[in-house]
Amino acid sequence: MTSGFPHPDRDRWLRAIFSAQAVLKGGVVRRSIGWVEAEIGRDALIDAVRARGFHLFEAGGQFVIICNPGPVRLVC
Repeated sequence: MTSGFPHPDRDRWLRAIFSAQAVLKGGVVRRSIGWVEAEIGRDALIDAVRARGFHLFEAGGQFVIICNPGPVRLVC
C-alpha cells in the first residue's frame, strides 16, 4: 500500500478520521474516493461506517459520511 498519510495502517487511519470534531458532534465527514481506496480500501471504510451505525454516500468523487445513526432522507 502506498501512503502519503503519516499512519498508513488501517486502524490508525480510521481512528484519525472518526475522531474528527464533526464526527463527535454528529456532523459530516467527506473524503476523496481515490484517497480512501489508496489508503485503506473502500471495503474497510464501508465496514467502519456500518460498525458505527452511520450512513455513507458516494457523490462527485467523494465519500460523504453522515456521522449520526438517525434516519436519513434524501431531499433532492
